[in-house]
Amino acid sequence: MKHAKIAGVVLAVVTLAGATACGNSDRPAAGATSTPPPASSAAADSGAAQRPTDKLTPLIEQALPDVPGKTFTSAVVDFPPNGKGVPHRHGAAFIYAYVLEGAIRSQLEGQPMQTYQQGQGWVEPPGSHHVFAENTSATSPAKLLTVSVSNTGDPLKTDDPH
Repeated sequence: MKHAKIAGVVLAVVTLAGATACGNSDRPAAGATSTPPPASSAAADSGAAQRPTDKLTPLIEQALPDVPGKTFTSAVVDFPPNGKGVPHRHGAAFIYAYVLEGAIRSQLEGQPMQTYQQGQGWVEPPGSHHVFAENTSATSPAKLLTVSVSNTGDPLKTDDPH
């Protein structure tokens, strides 16, 4: 029952926030498209140190009053043009990511690479390893809205060691 309440809260907030942020509540959420890894992924990875990285900005963090020990968090993740995320984890958190602007190529460990356009989103189950994320554009920014339910006090994101 607790999991159903959490999922309902997350879905309601994401739906409202996504419709408000995009300015188009009539826009249907389309499915993601599968994208093969870039042809020169070794070359791209060798230049990763020179690429700009994403920036996570928390918007709200609120303990869930009817689920002791759990916190709801919403954040925006900005990807500059040609920006790439560092591989990371979110611990025991359940994450929903929704593309507000641009397009993001993303991959969870053990899953195929996916490209998500504005209006599309994905979930990251607890314990997921987010191994790849990048803005697909070299000239325009991209932006995600993330919402999560986590253990109170846990960090939002833990980058992999370098």
